[in-house]
Amino acid sequence: MSQQAFQIIARGPRADAEAAADAIDANIALEGATYSILEEDEDRGIWRIDAFPTSDDEVEALKAQLAEFPTLKITVEVLANADWLAMALSGLPPVRAGRFFVYGQHDLGRTSPNNVNLRIEAGAAFGTGHHGTTVGCLQAYDALIKAKGFEKVLDVGAGTGLLAIAAARTGSRVAVGTDIDKPSVRISKENAKLNRANARFVHASGLGHRLVRDSAPYDLVFANILARPLVSLAQDIKGALKPGGTVILSGLLRTQERFVKAAYLSRGFKVRRRIHRDAWATLVMQRA
Repeated sequence: MSQQAFQIIARGPRADAEAAADAIDANIALEGATYSILEEDEDRGIWRIDAFPTSDDEVEALKAQLAEFPTLKITVEVLANADWLAMALSGLPPVRAGRFFVYGQHDLGRTSPNNVNLRIEAGAAFGTGHHGTTVGCLQAYDALIKAKGFEKVLDVGAGTGLLAIAAARTGSRVAVGTDIDKPSVRISKENAKLNRANARFVHASGLGHRLVRDSAPYDLVFANILARPLVSLAQDIKGALKPGGTVILSGLLRTQERFVKAAYLSRGFKVRRRIHRDAWATLVMQRA
């Protein structure tokens, strides 16, 4: 992609915006596209999609997909050149989710011995704890470990490694994380060292890596990825879990919740809890 960064914005009625979001999710060419959907103007019933393409092909694919919905007004904005990641991280406040306190280097002096303090440096990886999906996973996990611990935990799509590190720091004997992005694996390993956490991370697509197989079956699986991969991995996640094991699913919009939930219900899972934060959903489900 050229060095210039773009933001694509589409505004229109809720039904059409949600239909467009579903179409993006269903488009194989846009499987990794980053976008959000939210209500912009409640009185006028206007919803908004913000998409942040990472390649020239993705720019054109997103524009073409959104153009299929004529009621949506589409604009493309040029983002000024800046180190957006460094700027964002420098201003991010720490995150509290139950017993967990997630912070970066700029908040080193704000930790407390009463919390499980997790220092997470994002680099180029996803998962600082601020996103609604990551917070939902931490809240769900905090509630679960009030009742019992999880000896073996798998984190699919680990990003910064936050969730696997949280498990390792709260008593899990085995904490394994995977990611399809090599820089994320490197960052997650660095974060594990920062937190003195016995969590291991591997570069892998799916659950076929030897370390993942050898450590199975798991008591708990985190899968904070995207809706379609959550569905395609449903059978593999079931196979990686012990009978009665728990999966925490996130990375999905509320509008995608039914689609994802159906894939797991059809494989014998039961819904134990749902968490909604902003436009995002987190599902806690148990294998029969």
